[in-house]
Amino acid sequence: MNQEAKIADPWAMALEDIDVSNPNLYSQDAWRPYFERLRDEAPVHYCADSDFGPYWSITRFDDIVAVDSNFKQFSSEPFIIIGDIDEDMPLRNFISMDPPEHDVQRRAVQSVVAPQNLQEMEGLIRSRVQAILDGLPVGETFNWVDHVSINLTTQMLATLFDFPFEDRAKLPYWSDLFTGTPEIAGGEFSKEERMAGLAECAEWFTRLWHERKGREGGFDLITLLQRDPKTANMIDDPMMFLGNLGLLIVGGNDTTRNSASGGVLALNENPAEYDKLRADHGLIPSMVSEVIRWQTPLMHMRRRATEDVEFQGQTIRKDDKVVMWYVSGNRDESAIKDADAFIIDRENPRHHISFGFGIHRCMGNRLAEMQLRILWEEIMSRFSFVEVVGTPQRVQSNFVRGISDLPVRVHPI
Repeated sequence: MNQEAKIADPWAMALEDIDVSNPNLYSQDAWRPYFERLRDEAPVHYCADSDFGPYWSITRFDDIVAVDSNFKQFSSEPFIIIGDIDEDMPLRNFISMDPPEHDVQRRAVQSVVAPQNLQEMEGLIRSRVQAILDGLPVGETFNWVDHVSINLTTQMLATLFDFPFEDRAKLPYWSDLFTGTPEIAGGEFSKEERMAGLAECAEWFTRLWHERKGREGGFDLITLLQRDPKTANMIDDPMMFLGNLGLLIVGGNDTTRNSASGGVLALNENPAEYDKLRADHGLIPSMVSEVIRWQTPLMHMRRRATEDVEFQGQTIRKDDKVVMWYVSGNRDESAIKDADAFIIDRENPRHHISFGFGIHRCMGNRLAEMQLRILWEEIMSRFSFVEVVGTPQRVQSNFVRGISDLPVRVHPI
């Protein structure tokens, strides 16, 4: 797919020709008017022809909540991304399941982000953030994504999995591979590279699983899976094991990583909000929530209709793909006042759907918020300005709203 292909004017197109699965909309940051038109004219919209097959788009906040809350009519099986599962690697994971199986597997790992554990992690996260920021090349232009966003989230992932720290750079690469092929979300990795990389991922974690079997103590994700009787034998189902690894790696990587970059960009694009933050560091928690809404790091989730459903005047047929566009719901003026504005002191900043809704709401949402809060507390104690000095490069994907390159300079206080 040509990343530089010219984006058509959505207001000049026939409504039925609109296809918001086109990854170029996101790599070129041209998606907003497409969703504005769909929310106005066809909030439940059918696209008959796309690179990912026919699908319905749900674009308004309240409609997304309704679909996300109704797993009986809108199932997560077999996959939650708009593209279809690779038949050569039919991964399964708990976010692509419905209750009761979903609940059993999620419960096995949920405690890693329990409030007490988050409290215990805070000091470790802060010390790592301090080391990352103290090591930045002041006076030079550098890529914030590599130096800060990926660095921070990779260290956190290594901790959650108790993964060898010196090999942690493998984790974000594997994360990108899980969702990064053209067939899955319009990405640029080849199928062959994905297969090879995920086979390596499976090999690493299978070895770690066997090394930890029967080990006393430990509170990492692999040990938690082993400790729960319902998931203790997951290693015997390689596609389930690898699928859940992918879910946990992507979940622990993309929200924090892309919000850490998106926040810097948003503040640069909205200097009055940056001035507010400089004047009152107490706004950091609400700013973090606003950044997560503004960025919407994972832009959609897909469901499958389990039966014919009448929804908002449209007939969705059994087995149709139904795609909830969180990136659109977060810009819905009927649910969020001044939704297209970046406002760090909103009255209700956590009123967004970047974490999803219902039983599949992001398990690690509090951990992501905590990492971002600590990051900005430490940034504001060191730098008067993290200045964007070049054009951001965006990820080619209709699933991950990511930034791959953000040239910045930091200005110490």
